[in-house]
Amino acid sequence: MAYRQLLEFCQDAAHQIQQECDELLLAADSGPSPQRQQSLLGCGPALVSLLSRQALVLTRLELPDPSTADLLTRRLEDILSISYSKFYCFLFKDLPVYWRQMYTDASILKFHLMLLRATSEAGSGQGAMLLDETVLAELVKTLDLALILAGAAGEQRGRVWVGKALDLLHDAWAEAQSETGENAVRPAKRAKLAETGDELSAPDDMFSSAASFSTFQPFTPPVANPIPCRRAMSVEDFQTYMDSPKDSTLGPEPLIFTDLVEEWPAMTTNPWCKPSYLLSRTFGGHRLVPVEIGRSYVDEGWGQKIITFGTLLRDYIDLSLSPDHVAQNDESPASKQIAYLAQHPLLTQLPALRNDILVPDLCYTSPPPHPTDSSKDQPEVDEPMLNAWFGPPGTITPLHNDPYHNLLVQVVGCKYVRLYSPLHTEQMQARGKEDGVEMGNTSSLDVGALEGWDRPAEDRQTSPDEQASEEMTRKAFKDVPYVDCILNPGDTLYIPIGWWHYVRGLSVSFSVSFWWN
Repeated sequence: MAYRQLLEFCQDAAHQIQQECDELLLAADSGPSPQRQQSLLGCGPALVSLLSRQALVLTRLELPDPSTADLLTRRLEDILSISYSKFYCFLFKDLPVYWRQMYTDASILKFHLMLLRATSEAGSGQGAMLLDETVLAELVKTLDLALILAGAAGEQRGRVWVGKALDLLHDAWAEAQSETGENAVRPAKRAKLAETGDELSAPDDMFSSAASFSTFQPFTPPVANPIPCRRAMSVEDFQTYMDSPKDSTLGPEPLIFTDLVEEWPAMTTNPWCKPSYLLSRTFGGHRLVPVEIGRSYVDEGWGQKIITFGTLLRDYIDLSLSPDHVAQNDESPASKQIAYLAQHPLLTQLPALRNDILVPDLCYTSPPPHPTDSSKDQPEVDEPMLNAWFGPPGTITPLHNDPYHNLLVQVVGCKYVRLYSPLHTEQMQARGKEDGVEMGNTSSLDVGALEGWDRPAEDRQTSPDEQASEEMTRKAFKDVPYVDCILNPGDTLYIPIGWWHYVRGLSVSFSVSFWWN
């Protein structure tokens, strides 16, 4: 039974945490060590000791009484609060791993305690406990916050442990629904290869008749300078394309591939265009995701928050999924505030979705360095970096450039993309440091406003001199050459390093980007 397996899995983790903490505390008595200071001991012996005591209590519990559970909850919340407060002291890339591991281990213990506590309150009705939406949401939330906020750090547990715990929780939930006659949201069926035993996604008819996202486009910009399209380009031909550009001072130019992802499960058997499929891969929509709130990250009032995937679907992307939905002609949430899951490693957080895509072979080529500024080049990455982009019509990524070569794959819906070459960087009017954040890769120019597609982000009074200056900027910007395109489902856009690009969601859109060098 998956529920019993989950409890044993949590019990083993609690024992492992307590044992590791005690070993570190014992070793600390023998004097400082650079290696130990990079371990949980970097958080200080007092906090490690506090974590150890909570783990020890949990290893001895089966069904906690309310007073014990309340005390454990408060202590674990203290550890989480102390750990998370340290996140604000560093850029995430500089955040010591031991603070992230402390947060992750405390989250694992909290998850274990919540599971025991809910079971105790439900008595023998474990199925009833797992069918309680509030309990289920809190269990999923605890582990997803460890993934999103702390990157689920830790060699012994970490991301692998969290992923398995969520899988077991899902299986236990499905079993409970089956026992009570409820309809479980199950993963798509999987088939095994007879010879190797490896699992492959199998064709499944359960989503074939399900509704797809609306394809409505409130506004579609005209394409003035189309980007060339190619089919059946081999890795060797692509390498030659990058090595032998038409303009050696510019390097390779943007290109669209129309056939790179035709066989992806996300495009065929495991359709990302179906809300029901995405819900089946996100625990019925209970998984948490970070979203940007607002039209663009350079707009006034823009912000970020963490919501459930189901909330993102129902309240922002597909209003027809909302219980109190009133049918509209276009079924578009355009009148609502925009939420955008942007540049998030969703496929790392949700391995079930990661299995639906394949890294294009073109990402294993050797592209050239930045054509105009070698300081922008980054250390070589071992594997392409994947990010997801999912939102309703009207999402905008402002004009910016990236420090890697990029393959942007359009899986669902359509996007408009405009690109300017690195040779025109000076005319892009890059921002500087704003409120302590380096924004030098983002232009201060609003393409949509300059083209008359959007109202300016800031409504403010301007003097005649400012108006004249802005008009000169508009005219000068219109003279800068660019290329543009509309990406349709299945299209892949190659964006060379350093190219400035503006991206606009035209319909409900789901994209995946691959950065490599």
